[in-house]
Amino acid sequence: MGFEPTTSTLARLRSTPELRPRSRGLKARRSYAKAGALQGRSCRRSLSLAALRQVALKVSIPAMPKTPKQLLTRLDELHLETSTVEHPPVFTVEESKAFRGDLAGGHTKNLFLKDKKGQLWLVVTLEDRAIDMKMLRHRISSAPLSFGKPDLLEDVLGIPPGSVTPFALINDSEHRVRVVLDKEMMGCELLNYHPLTNAATTQISPAGLMTFIRDCGHDPVVMEL
Repeated sequence: MGFEPTTSTLARLRSTPELRPRSRGLKARRSYAKAGALQGRSCRRSLSLAALRQVALKVSIPAMPKTPKQLLTRLDELHLETSTVEHPPVFTVEESKAFRGDLAGGHTKNLFLKDKKGQLWLVVTLEDRAIDMKMLRHRISSAPLSFGKPDLLEDVLGIPPGSVTPFALINDSEHRVRVVLDKEMMGCELLNYHPLTNAATTQISPAGLMTFIRDCGHDPVVMEL
């Protein structure tokens, strides 16, 4: 005959701490689950920070445009003979003629252009050369051409309107611009261009100009315009 505990006996058993059922296993599982969740959130946070760091590394900070002084230093480092004169700021060929006096050499104009396919061009020619844009596009094998906007000029060549010059190729580190040089212009003994500012003019030889442009990573095309 089995032992049947009375109601009072069951009550005593349940009230005795040593005899109560223990739930440590359940509590441990809950603790492990909580720790795992916290660790998971921590891992996700770490991954998110790592991803942000990778994105930050990939974002390139554009370099500051070179100053006229830095340009002249670069020309000296290339052992190119130049001469620079300062004058009031000029914005047109006519203003340039009025201020330059008897400055020798070929005087030039520089056209910053963009074709309909998005290609950028810098066409450098003698100041009195008449340029027909329709004829020019056929000569250089481009899509229809128009003048590049001022904000694009500053973004790519780092100069404002009125200061366009082949010397600004020093700022085209991504080589977005194709360079075309007037063949007749390249026959002059000396050439004159703004040194990144329209308040000065720098003289350089055609050979020196080619050396500078190639050192900037561009391969200019010389042709009749």
